[in-house]
Amino acid sequence: MAAWCAVATDARVHCVTTVARARSLTIPPVPADTRVLHTRLLQGRDATCLTHLELLPPRPGVTADWPGWTPPALRSAFVDQGIRMPWRHQVAAADHAHAGRHVVIATGTASGKSLAYQLPVLGALLDDPRATALYLAPTKALAADQLRAVDALGLTGVRAACYDGDTPREERDWARQHSRFVLTNPDMVGRGILPRHESWSAFLRRLRYVVVDECHAYRGVFGSHVAHVLRRLRRVAARYGRQPVFVLASATAGEPGTTAGRLIGADVHEVTEDASPRGGLAFALWEPPLLSLGHAQEPEDEPAPGVPRVRRSAAREAADLLADAVAGGIRTLTFVRSRQGTETVAALAREALAQVDDELADRVAAYRGGYLPEERRDLERRLLDGSLLGLATTNALELGIDLTGLDAVIMTGYPGRLASMWQQAGRAGRRGRDAVCVLVARDDPLDTYLVHHPEALFGRPVEACVLDPANPHVLGPHLAAAAAELPLKPADLALFGGAPAEAALADLTAAGVVRRRPTGWYWTGDARPDVDLRGAGGTPVTVVESDTGRLLGTVDAGSAHFLVHPGAVYVHQGASYVVDGLDLADAVALVHAENPPWTTHPRDSSALSVESVRSYVDAGPVGLFLGEVEVTAQITGYQRRRRPSGEVIDTRPLDLPSRRLRTVAVWWTVSAQALDRAAIDPGDVPGALHAAEHAAIGLLPLVATCDRWDIGGISTAMHPDTGAATVFVYDGHPGGAGFAERAFHAAGDWLRATREVIATCGCATGCPSCVQSPKCGNGNSPLAKDGAVGVLDSVLEALESAGGPTTAERTAPAGGG
Repeated sequence: MAAWCAVATDARVHCVTTVARARSLTIPPVPADTRVLHTRLLQGRDATCLTHLELLPPRPGVTADWPGWTPPALRSAFVDQGIRMPWRHQVAAADHAHAGRHVVIATGTASGKSLAYQLPVLGALLDDPRATALYLAPTKALAADQLRAVDALGLTGVRAACYDGDTPREERDWARQHSRFVLTNPDMVGRGILPRHESWSAFLRRLRYVVVDECHAYRGVFGSHVAHVLRRLRRVAARYGRQPVFVLASATAGEPGTTAGRLIGADVHEVTEDASPRGGLAFALWEPPLLSLGHAQEPEDEPAPGVPRVRRSAAREAADLLADAVAGGIRTLTFVRSRQGTETVAALAREALAQVDDELADRVAAYRGGYLPEERRDLERRLLDGSLLGLATTNALELGIDLTGLDAVIMTGYPGRLASMWQQAGRAGRRGRDAVCVLVARDDPLDTYLVHHPEALFGRPVEACVLDPANPHVLGPHLAAAAAELPLKPADLALFGGAPAEAALADLTAAGVVRRRPTGWYWTGDARPDVDLRGAGGTPVTVVESDTGRLLGTVDAGSAHFLVHPGAVYVHQGASYVVDGLDLADAVALVHAENPPWTTHPRDSSALSVESVRSYVDAGPVGLFLGEVEVTAQITGYQRRRRPSGEVIDTRPLDLPSRRLRTVAVWWTVSAQALDRAAIDPGDVPGALHAAEHAAIGLLPLVATCDRWDIGGISTAMHPDTGAATVFVYDGHPGGAGFAERAFHAAGDWLRATREVIATCGCATGCPSCVQSPKCGNGNSPLAKDGAVGVLDSVLEALESAGGPTTAERTAPAGGG
């Protein structure tokens, strides 16, 4: 089993020095099986694109005896599946759970975490014919995969069943009434089980275990929501006399016991030593080549003198790698950051393969959220049975589905977190097979930095998950939901955070949402509250074909303005559609089939006001702040760009409503005198700040567990709330997600890396590798690259003189800002 996550904490056995692009690459010794895969995937490609090759050697496993409490029928079922003995870490975690201790097992991908919780859970169900258990996964696909695994054991009397949004009504009723092992997700627990706990009383009275799989996925605002769902579950279970044991499984993560404890609101033991075997892995860092502007997508023989150079797109490079892999019989998964990008990569790979063999083209597909359930299930089946050789996917397949037989993984850009990177890499090479992983750098500051600084990726511990259950935007709705389930007693407040819960209840009482009585707080509404765990911001928008009325898929409400605005090109399973209209009131987007020779890119405008200041650093001409802000954003139009060159055809206006976001931001101010000393022309100040903002957003994932799509930014030469030139970077989630706070406390490291990326980039005036942003609503204008370096030099010099954020930090007075 290839536990690639574990390499983040393992000693590095073989590190290959980063290769200067001007030198030829000497491939170091590679294990035979890995060398075959590596050669087949990368042969014939531009060797200068390979900036670094990391070789991870195979590792033997360490087994342990079956626990003495294991029921003979369960042991026999595992042996029949080919598991003669468990790995040592599996037994350690199972023993904790069997002894009644909450436990998290945080080991590498494909290290057998499923068996670690199946042992105590299925053992309890076999020993006690009345016992029940609950399994929670972040995705429906993972729960369905686990159901297949449990059913394959052939155990009598377990009666496992899925209970999720794809489950037909009659099957949901059967699961509630008869299943002893219910596999679901936090959304269904919060919306389907807890609000109707009376009808689940028989199940809850016998609840022994709660499994929380892939718990590292519960981070940020989503993780904070899930933390309260689990607290509500513990509270309702206690009402029926049960205190279930929680067994959590995670990919390798920093501080897993602390994070798991914050998630469930109780102390959790941790098991982190990975005793599973793994095959060898060749991990390549790959930077697409520079091309002349007139050949932006395809290589040319010789660059024309004086013609500007641009970098080939990561999507096209990944599509070519995927096509080459499929043509060579290498089963490959390609991760792409966006839904639209996933469709693009799959389409480009199919197009390339069709020139060789139409049957090969049919063996590549896209997989993403928004597909209909039957489409997802068919793709999962075809991938598992081998009829698909290549799949371009969003991170929907990053988690736990057992994709046995995959040989290679291609990442279209850094996924934003080391934990995600190793999780994606671990999708290939399972069951001891060797594997290849290629990280194709996107043309942005973070990816450029990482492919030339491999030490930032390899040999480093992975990040701790960031979640904040005290976020008032999260806490309040869950307290209201808890009160609707059972009246809240004063003794319950400790479970929900103590003082923050008391303050939130005071606000709910003042708003009339709950009513205070001597015995506690009571829900006042007629309908039960509905809490949006994933921050989608409302009802998903259905995408419907105008002519036929056929339902194509769905788009979450928060993305509808960007993906299905009037005139947008919407791609579904390789077929293109143009949006005729978006009805936000009815949550419907009407489209018609069309394959225009352009793509669409929305443009937006934003305004920001400072609400309060939490902390600040007084560094003379520079100020560094952390506080609450309100952001108002509106999609004002969209560009049409010609395919494949990316040339802008025109910009068309849109009339969509604005949206407001109250969140947390980090910002810095620079005085006019400091800008003058940095020799920044007054006319270049807006562009300098704008460029620094873009680069800072791109580099924030170095110090915070996020990616650039989790955060936003605004810069201005004179902000009315600060009275100075200011750059804001804010969390893109209501109430904040902890990213800006991490940035504030690590401002020195963050801004130094930002300055280095801009200063060392070889472009003349700024490019996507340094200061241009793929999500800029102003079309990357104005930008002043040299001015950005000057701004950052001024900020860093002032912060260092003041002692940095950790020594010069001050707490703002009440009502600051």
